Amino acid sequence: MEMRVDFHTHIIPENFSELTKHFQGEKWPLLQRTCACGANIMVAGKVFREVTDQVWSPEKRIQDMEREGVDIQVLSPIPVTFSYWAPAEEAELMSRIQNDFIAETVRQYPTKFIGLGTVPMQDGTAAIREMDRCIHELGLKGIEIGTNVNGNNLDDPSFLEFFEMAEKWQVPLFIHPWETLGKERMPRHNLMYTVGMPSETALAGASLILGGVMDKFPNLKICFAHGGGSLPYIIHRLDQGWKVWPHLRLIQQPPSFYAKKFYFDSLVNDPVNVRYLVDNFGYDRVIMGSDYPFLLREIPPGTVIDDTLGVTEDQKLAMLGGNALRFLNIPVKEAIKK
Repeated sequence: MEMRVDFHTHIIPENFSELTKHFQGEKWPLLQRTCACGANIMVAGKVFREVTDQVWSPEKRIQDMEREGVDIQVLSPIPVTFSYWAPAEEAELMSRIQNDFIAETVRQYPTKFIGLGTVPMQDGTAAIREMDRCIHELGLKGIEIGTNVNGNNLDDPSFLEFFEMAEKWQVPLFIHPWETLGKERMPRHNLMYTVGMPSETALAGASLILGGVMDKFPNLKICFAHGGGSLPYIIHRLDQGWKVWPHLRLIQQPPSFYAKKFYFDSLVNDPVNVRYLVDNFGYDRVIMGSDYPFLLREIPPGTVIDDTLGVTEDQKLAMLGGNALRFLNIPVKEAIKK
């Protein structure tokens, strides 16, 4: 049975600015309405992104899903709201606001949505506490985190306890680029989105591998946005570096060994790239994701998988839905019953 699960979608509460108006500091994102069906996400008094009601309205989403052939969306916060720069107690409250909203949206439409939460990664204790609440109280199925935390790569020792608990509790992690490296060199052409984000994602993946995180926690479940960015295409260069610089090694196996443990969403814009992921990491590691509802999203979701040559229909079905459910520890039969 074909079931299309869009693993990569973003959502924000319509009353977001009302809920966060008491926070101090100009870097807090605000949702400034421009019309009945539109708004600007504002940061430091400037327009960060123009959005439509697709980004807050479950009903609008469901209309789009029905038109585009999507059975289930996996909801996650917009990365600009991670707010890792903020005081930990305020960032934890920001996380709770969003996680409560996502959990409530799932409760209202249980057959249409699955939820991922967010946590204040700048404070390990608070991050673990909110992850615990997300998974064991709210019923969310995973956690979305950023590719770095205030410039610290994900192999920083301060994150080890968080990854340890994610592995222990079998919490899937969706890693999404934000605060990209070199962004001061990318003000034109929207290069932050087209070049910066893929590069940032590759740095995050390489850090998790070369820093030994995947060695320490071999059962950690991680999916990277945007097909892993440029990571899949430089993995053999990382292998070569591991080979010629043995004095730098913190891991026993070459990087490509650990990269095969990762999952990748299918937002790679070309069926040739999907086939590359399948050939190098396995069809069971590719998860359909569109980046709904933003401009760079795939319309309709799953087209790039539909158009991939050299894979079987069963493999396509897995990439379009089954792999996402398996990654999120949801039995396919349970999802069908919804």
